[in-house]
Amino acid sequence: MKIKLRLQPRGEWTEITEQPGITVEEIYRKFESRLPYIILAAKVDGVVESLTWKLEKDSEVELLDMRTQAANLIYQNSLTLLYLKAVEDVLGEVEVDIENALNKGLFTEVKRKEPVTPEEVKQIEARMHQLVEEDLPLKREKVSIEEAEGIFRRSGQPERIELLQAARGSQRQKQVPFYEIGGYRDFFYGQMVPSTGYLTYFQLMNYRRGILLRFPHPSAPDRIPDYVDEKLLYQTFGEQNRWGRLMGISYVSDLNRKIEEGKAKELIQLSEALHERRIVEIADMITKQKKRIVLIAGPSSSGKTTFAQRLCIQLRVNGLDPLYMGTDDYFVEREQTPLDEYGEKDYENLNAVDIHLFNQNLNDLLAGRKVDLPSFDFLTGHKEFGKRITSIGPNQPIVIEGIHALNEDLTPEIPKSEKFKIYISPLTQLNIDSHNRIVTTDHRMLRRMVRDYKYRGHSAQSTIRSWPKVRTGEDKNIFPFSNEADVLFNSVHLYEISVLKKYAEPLLMEIRPDEPEYSEAVRMLNFLRFFRVIEDDSVIVNNSILREFIGGSIFVD
Repeated sequence: MKIKLRLQPRGEWTEITEQPGITVEEIYRKFESRLPYIILAAKVDGVVESLTWKLEKDSEVELLDMRTQAANLIYQNSLTLLYLKAVEDVLGEVEVDIENALNKGLFTEVKRKEPVTPEEVKQIEARMHQLVEEDLPLKREKVSIEEAEGIFRRSGQPERIELLQAARGSQRQKQVPFYEIGGYRDFFYGQMVPSTGYLTYFQLMNYRRGILLRFPHPSAPDRIPDYVDEKLLYQTFGEQNRWGRLMGISYVSDLNRKIEEGKAKELIQLSEALHERRIVEIADMITKQKKRIVLIAGPSSSGKTTFAQRLCIQLRVNGLDPLYMGTDDYFVEREQTPLDEYGEKDYENLNAVDIHLFNQNLNDLLAGRKVDLPSFDFLTGHKEFGKRITSIGPNQPIVIEGIHALNEDLTPEIPKSEKFKIYISPLTQLNIDSHNRIVTTDHRMLRRMVRDYKYRGHSAQSTIRSWPKVRTGEDKNIFPFSNEADVLFNSVHLYEISVLKKYAEPLLMEIRPDEPEYSEAVRMLNFLRFFRVIEDDSVIVNNSILREFIGGSIFVD
């Protein structure tokens, strides 16, 4: 049996010969000494499989470490199962919520009257290390939907029964996966590593009312990242929790029930009202503080364009007359654009912006002088002048949206006292259930996929292919500066995946098994199967952030 093998991302392919029935893990062990990081899974003929997968025919096998999104999520799933097992061993049968990404890890909460003490956290972490040393298998078992419903009924988990009922109509939901480790069994819809010995790197620490479960970032798979307290993010997730309680939604099963009861319209209207109230609050802060420069940044598909336009409207309501500017008009001449590590022009590099001209124009505007604002011609790659000669009055703040907006190096010549910084991102607190969370990057990719198809004619395959590069740029240029923000605007709507599913699912299903993006499409389809669809989205207002992606926005052509 011939195996075409790739040992790491972007590596060379090599051909080996093996006997049928060999597992991917056995192949990995033969080449382990040549690999920089622990292998967590493999892509076999285009589909991500566990290391326990047996090869029975000629195949292409690509080994995956944590630098890939698929392997990174597998590590998180497996580490979560290990953590839940250790919590039960130390604290007994207590309810645990795996809530959201925070501070380079996952924020979790043990549901009991008294908070978990630092000593108990140390005991849980020590138990996790002990389980890793024992190298216990993570056993996977598939049961019928009926059997799974019985398990959930006996363990008092009605929300999971409702979840399975929503997935019954999906052709992908024939059986329900459970994982077991040392006698602890739980439902996880994602994949796992073969054994606890693979889970080498993690850290537990007390944080506020819960526990942080921290692990490596894909950029450095063999170390725990430096700790940064993301206070704004924590506060925003708390606000999202309050919004969820207002709407009666904690898990996907709650959302599905609302849709079944015909309450989708009410959900949409309430969610839009909450957005509007928050935008009004931010506009009032800017007005009260008399800020002249408003800087907005956030990762891809956050809804920055719609948010900036709605903020400008609320500033006008407050008697101000904002000037809207983008940093794209300040690109350096194309021949001066810096190159990335592959020798390609790097338009996301801060040095791709004419920083001196940008700051000079802003200071001149603040001083009341007339300014010849540039317009960048993307066809010629050069700035043009003479078309936008502008001046502003004392009641005109300048609203600027751009990927580097929160980075002080973009506006070093502007006094900090003049600047008001806003970070925007869709940060969903809605999870599949208490142990299976919705990954924010998946949510954003769904938004982008639908928008790319509608406005740019791109396939879902194209969006998936470009997503790792998008994420790399965000990790470098956006996320490190989120703590610089004065406020964080959460652009998520709790109902929106039930709208996006209608548009995204057919696009994902067009991706063929022989295409490289197929495995990611399968993962996304598996995730979407738990959501009931909101078929009629006509009630969504035309200034909604969601309209920026599904169409019908008054702010997006």
